[in-house]
Amino acid sequence: MPRQTDLLMSFYKKLLARFGPQHWWPGETPFEVMVGAILTQNTAWGNVEKAIAALKLADLLEPRRLLAVEPSLLARLIRPAGYYNVKARRLRAFLTWFLDAHGGSVESMRRRPLDALREELLAVKGIGRETADSILLYAVGLPVFVVDAYTYRILLRHGLILPEADYDEIQALFTENLERDAALFNEYHALIVACGKAYCRPRPRCAGCPLEDHPHAVDDVRD
Repeated sequence: MPRQTDLLMSFYKKLLARFGPQHWWPGETPFEVMVGAILTQNTAWGNVEKAIAALKLADLLEPRRLLAVEPSLLARLIRPAGYYNVKARRLRAFLTWFLDAHGGSVESMRRRPLDALREELLAVKGIGRETADSILLYAVGLPVFVVDAYTYRILLRHGLILPEADYDEIQALFTENLERDAALFNEYHALIVACGKAYCRPRPRCAGCPLEDHPHAVDDVRD
């Protein structure tokens, strides 16, 4: 465990030195972050920004107003985010839970035990582990590590996980070896995304990567 802790912190410090603080997740309010976490499923963030801008322009970025919108209109407004009919249904399912279970209050969510709150979110149709954890970490400010494709790819290429590692196993690597601190988990995940986009792509660009001097086996995961 100490070796893994040291290695993970070494990764973090090198990523931070290269990319600097990421100030992620972009959003004016926790509710905006929640909506963005749902809309960003299977799409680029730039598309989500367009959808969020449309909701703001229509003055709908508030839980009760957004739930009251006709589903067809909601789908049209979030069209830039892709899969807009599916995402409209997912947003409505989330909004129904958020209002019924917590009165639309982030503070109410914070008062729930973390594990129980996560189970509540995962029970909402269309909310998977990555989306739930993004909401918990970035909107609610709870110490949950978010795992995504970049996390898997970087850890695999540096030999910290096996190819068959699942979401929970990868998440545990961080939560069991690092201090459970929301600010650390927030910055770390954002830095992983920055590194993944710049260097650790499906076809890796290892030259110049801040993690280049760590042992790696990129040939195992080339597309």
